[in-house]
Amino acid sequence: MEKGNNTGVPDFLLLGVSEDPELQPFIFGLFLSMYLVTVLGNLLIILATISDSHLHTPMYFFLCNLSFVDICFTSTTIPKMLVNIQTQSKAVTYGGCISQMYFFTLFVGLDNFLLAVMAYDRYVAICHPLHYTAVMTPQLCGLLVLVCWILSVLHALLQSLMVLHLSFPTHLEIPHFFCELNQVVQLACSDTFFNDVVMYFALVLLVTCPLAGILYSYSKIVSSICAISSAQGKYKAFSTCASHLSVVSLFYCTVLGVYLSSAVSQNSRSTATASLMYTVVTPMLNPFIYSLRYKDIKSAPRRLLGSTPGKESVDPPQ
Repeated sequence: MEKGNNTGVPDFLLLGVSEDPELQPFIFGLFLSMYLVTVLGNLLIILATISDSHLHTPMYFFLCNLSFVDICFTSTTIPKMLVNIQTQSKAVTYGGCISQMYFFTLFVGLDNFLLAVMAYDRYVAICHPLHYTAVMTPQLCGLLVLVCWILSVLHALLQSLMVLHLSFPTHLEIPHFFCELNQVVQLACSDTFFNDVVMYFALVLLVTCPLAGILYSYSKIVSSICAISSAQGKYKAFSTCASHLSVVSLFYCTVLGVYLSSAVSQNSRSTATASLMYTVVTPMLNPFIYSLRYKDIKSAPRRLLGSTPGKESVDPPQ
């Protein structure tokens, strides 16, 4: 069978969250608001981290990178959905679909790896505080982020190139609000066995390894916190990793929930709705979770405006 993208450009249609015309204005307003909150919240964390010298530490360096990735993550899906609702068009070009799939896979992978790196940073800070500055050097922090980018770029490139070799019908309806890799592969009219093997092998490898690292780090962190004699010391140690643990739980629970439910249920529309949790809700909540837990971020705007003097952080070594 000749490849569909060689015999003619496939016509892809994104069916979105709902096809009810009466709900479209509400959906547009809701997602526009969530997108703006996500961008502004994460952008404020980036600006505060860059501008305030108190936040030039490994912990906030990784948080700044996570905020940047979250902005890019939501920007790969929400703007296109808003444009489609506003123009009352569901069409997406073949090239646009492949590009969206690539960048979505790239940034979700980066989220995954950065959360693991941040868990390692908290492990060193709490379990080996005296060696923290010697271990978490700027060179190592930059190298860890670079490795995250390289792995994510290669994985996204592999998955996208494999999709290019599939054949698609000339008219394709995707029951999702963006070109999600698994949904597009399932709708191909050629053999997808090799794609499925690589996709699920990469999913297991690239999710299991970082998640195992996170669980190991927090098992050691919990052991170290329990060994602290004072209640105040336990609280200070726990407060530095509570926000990260909340974000990790929210991200992995929603991602695994979506993919496990899609494996059990064949209802693609319900899977698309569930995907909103980790594609839209989680990046939006991350700035609130970190801002509420880290007083350094909350006080950064006041320090920049000169209304309050800079205070030393009470967190463990940064």
